Amino acid sequence: MLSTQDNEPLPTVETARNGDPLDLARLLVSIPSVNPTLSPGGAGEARMAEVTADLLEGWGLDTETHEVAPGRWNVVSRLAGEGPTLLLNGHLDTVGVEGMTVDPFGARVEGGRLIGRGACDMKGGLAALMATAARLAAGGPRPSLVVALTADEEHASVGMADLVDGTGGTDLADMAVVCEPTSLRVMPAHKGFVWLNAVFRGQAAHGSRPDIGVDAVRHAGLFLAALDDYAAELERRPAHPLLGHGSFHAGTIHGGTAESVYPDRCALTLERRTMPGEQTVEVVTEFQRVLDDVASRHSAVEVSLEMTLDRPGTEVDTESVLVQGLLNAAAAQGVESRVEGMTAWVDAAFLNEAGVPAVCFGPGSIEQAHTSDEWLDIQQLRSCTDVLERFARGLVS
Repeated sequence: MLSTQDNEPLPTVETARNGDPLDLARLLVSIPSVNPTLSPGGAGEARMAEVTADLLEGWGLDTETHEVAPGRWNVVSRLAGEGPTLLLNGHLDTVGVEGMTVDPFGARVEGGRLIGRGACDMKGGLAALMATAARLAAGGPRPSLVVALTADEEHASVGMADLVDGTGGTDLADMAVVCEPTSLRVMPAHKGFVWLNAVFRGQAAHGSRPDIGVDAVRHAGLFLAALDDYAAELERRPAHPLLGHGSFHAGTIHGGTAESVYPDRCALTLERRTMPGEQTVEVVTEFQRVLDDVASRHSAVEVSLEMTLDRPGTEVDTESVLVQGLLNAAAAQGVESRVEGMTAWVDAAFLNEAGVPAVCFGPGSIEQAHTSDEWLDIQQLRSCTDVLERFARGLVS
């Protein structure tokens, strides 16, 4: 196996054709792919799509690129095999680089770590699944394979939404592994979220006129205080075995114009993290119930509540072939793995909702994602590739 020492020159596309996971990861980190919606001027996925498609096609996979939004690209590759169809997924975009203390695209190797934006989230995972595809394409028993590299996961997931919408769901694959950073834990369940916007309306007036002024900021505060009982209620509900309890927090609050003016408006945003099976309409109803109670005790409260975005929590049976197969493959490779919950929302939800069981399994710790000195443990990168290959071959052998 090839090894990369500290400070070796960056791999090129040609040298990365060897399929070595570290060479692939360094190449991918060196390509800027900042999500332009999050950071105006970000490069987006075009160059990443071009390079990954070239490599996958060169290994013998039938490869297509799709522009899912202006300047935003998916790559979908297929390889014929036996038995079930396995989908390996990762996203091509990263968050921005503002405030980073390391060269974002230097792809430097130091002390067993690969350093740079996306090394952990999730170009290491991309490299592992691409190296797996290269090995499977080279020969030996293999399932049918779909490699799906998607755009915009860091914002609105337009790439995964397009992938699922364009395939009719279960026609896409029988199972999927999303190679997000999990520290090589198998994560079959993750939380969803609901975003809400509460707008309180008051009456502007001079600060000396409490007889006519209505304080919208104070009314938002009354609502926030009343939510303490709701938080306690969530903690009393039965805990999910992997994810614990649902939760919420206030994200932003904006209101008022000056110290001596009663604020006539206050906008409060909230995020509720949900468990698999919880329905958005039920979550909105629960918040509305608290608002109605506050309004019943304070007659001047006037407020509207709106859901602005939701994503479901989903889960896969821990006894499934997918979960147990990954655990067995990890054990066979000497990797100590276990089943845990993924607290963050991930694109696996789209696949699960479409009828394709999907779990997260990949190199790197989520604690390193988006950080100012983002890095990836290189041994985890190599181990992930070995586990994915063994798992895939085990589906047909």
